[in-house]
Amino acid sequence: MYRYLAGALALAPLSPAFAQTTDPARATSSDTDGEDTIVVTAARTQLPASALPLTVDIIDREALERQVLVSGSTVDAVSALLPSFSPTREKLSGSGESLRGRAPLYAINSIPQSTPVRDGSRDGYTIDPFFIDRVEVIYGSNALQGIGATGGVVNQITVGAPRKDGISFRTLSQVTLPDGFDGEGIGAKTGAFVGYRAGPLDASFGATLEKRGAFFDGSGNRIGVDGTQGEIQDSDSWSVFGRLGYDLANGARFEVVANRFELEGNANYVSVSGDRSANLPSTSERGETPGAPPSNTAELVSASLTDPDLAGGTFVLQGFYSRTSDVFGGGVFGTFQDPAIDPSGTLFDQSANRSRKLGAKVSYERALPGFEDLVLTAGFDALFDRTAQSLVQTDRVWVPQSDFRSLAPFLQGNLALADGLVRLAGGLRYENVELNVGDFTTLASYGSVDVEGGSPSFDDVLLNGGVIIEPVDGLRAYGSYAEGFTIADVGRILRGITQPGVDVDAFLSLEPVVSNNRELGLEWDEGALKASASYFWSSSDFGSLLVLRNDVFEVERQPIEIEGFEASLAWQTPISGLSLSGGYATLEGQTDADADGLVDEDLDGANMSPHRVSLAADYTSGRFSARAQARMYLEREFNDASTATDFEGYTLLDAFVSYRADFGEISLAAQNLTDEFYVTYDSDTVRVTDNSRFYSGRGRTLTLSLRSEF
Repeated sequence: MYRYLAGALALAPLSPAFAQTTDPARATSSDTDGEDTIVVTAARTQLPASALPLTVDIIDREALERQVLVSGSTVDAVSALLPSFSPTREKLSGSGESLRGRAPLYAINSIPQSTPVRDGSRDGYTIDPFFIDRVEVIYGSNALQGIGATGGVVNQITVGAPRKDGISFRTLSQVTLPDGFDGEGIGAKTGAFVGYRAGPLDASFGATLEKRGAFFDGSGNRIGVDGTQGEIQDSDSWSVFGRLGYDLANGARFEVVANRFELEGNANYVSVSGDRSANLPSTSERGETPGAPPSNTAELVSASLTDPDLAGGTFVLQGFYSRTSDVFGGGVFGTFQDPAIDPSGTLFDQSANRSRKLGAKVSYERALPGFEDLVLTAGFDALFDRTAQSLVQTDRVWVPQSDFRSLAPFLQGNLALADGLVRLAGGLRYENVELNVGDFTTLASYGSVDVEGGSPSFDDVLLNGGVIIEPVDGLRAYGSYAEGFTIADVGRILRGITQPGVDVDAFLSLEPVVSNNRELGLEWDEGALKASASYFWSSSDFGSLLVLRNDVFEVERQPIEIEGFEASLAWQTPISGLSLSGGYATLEGQTDADADGLVDEDLDGANMSPHRVSLAADYTSGRFSARAQARMYLEREFNDASTATDFEGYTLLDAFVSYRADFGEISLAAQNLTDEFYVTYDSDTVRVTDNSRFYSGRGRTLTLSLRSEF
């Protein structure tokens, strides 16, 4: 099922005739009628999305720009537009945020941003949205991009080069104001992007700078800061981006892309605990925070060669290098105490994740000679990830350096039958994975245990397959099965060892979390009405859950079963320029937490999103455009022992208006238009005895912007 979020429309299926993009790197291809057809690069094929048994959403540049003005970030924009995506925490950490109840894989130009060995949950903040042309979202477990996509893939495609010779400029200036116009809550952002093309050579460079103020809730109070995981509020970020390309004489293209993103808190506030029994969320007050402020730094360099006509097929080669540094806030935590360093038990420390990735991807696709209805894609992926977590104030090792290696050949096929009336698609991917860990000693709070390192490994074959039927024009149905995989958070397992004499080879189970996605979908796209519905269910016999133990989340391996239903509707009304759209998603998930052999206990709010309804109205007339949207997060109960984890639900209304003047587009966006007071989903359902992590959501916020292109 293929859906397209054109302009500001949400969850609307799209026929190929409406697809448009500005990305030159094979984002589009022409069909027999000369119309552009969207090619989803994250699917690892040049076939159009309509030929794939996948549920895919495309958030185009216009929709992304407008939604980012409303919500502030790419992650928030994706969450706002896609009902199957969980509500965000509104913090720097994305821990617990999910797609269809499982973790999505974030990628930039198909380059993974996640760090599975020791997940810092910062992978949604590695590039500024100013440099993103569109976002491809593939739903459900799959191994198309390798490790990590148990919930789906969120692939951010960067802006392309100019299509014509000459120089082009794009600028952004914006200011964000809280409802009460408090000076400490004012934020601002500026960005500039320049593109140049001269014949086969093109170059693009850009930079952004953003300053965010304090956040206020619907009651006018400062929102509590998360001093440990990190904050978006009261932070500064900057990003630089570059792209160099050269079109070779034979039609091939060589390209280099580089990006650096850094976000750092200003640490001007300290948290003041709330009172859950009185429904009083935590707040913030001016104060000094010891240690280094929480921050996130991400760097990426990639090089690619694409030849669309190599021996009658398409050849793609990509290599990349990336590294991230996630600094977390500190505290006088029991886990960090060491009498040999500070016998008083008041030792302050903080941790940092540092990860480095090297990778390469190669694929070749072409129709089988003499049997052109069968298109085959063969490829090979290699990924080398080195990750460690240290305590930066005392230079101690918390998670030892862990080297993860994945080698994966794959083969996909797509067969058209009865002149395209029926399509069969399927393939396999062989994963060979190894983890190398050296000898290390755990922290004093775990007993200062000496652990012997090792090199645990596994290999597995991951399958996918599906059928697509188009019985009449405008009607499309499909059924599919796909497997995805990840590994449990190895860092949490290693750092929590308390038994002496442990050998990593014998102790550490690197058995993968293999999750599958079975799905049935139906789509109607004819005239002014577009509708879609899909039912899916997935399971993993040896899943991975984060369970709170003694104020620290630990990994537990349990079977997991998830099922859900999604529906969308878009209608171009008889009123010129007015369109209406809506979406609905419901999700259920269970596990066997008590190991009694029955999968009958609800997944909690850290692992399962609420049911949701989304509604939107869009209007365009000449240079004027407007959008109003409602996000309704419905009540949810969990069958645990305490009703304190139940979610009360809330509804948020947002609005956007813009006018395209000769000098640029002037826009005004309002988030939480009614200034609704609410407690965030994560705060309402997780850590329900912790008054310091009882966070309210952001109140009414106005963003005024000017975008210019020339």
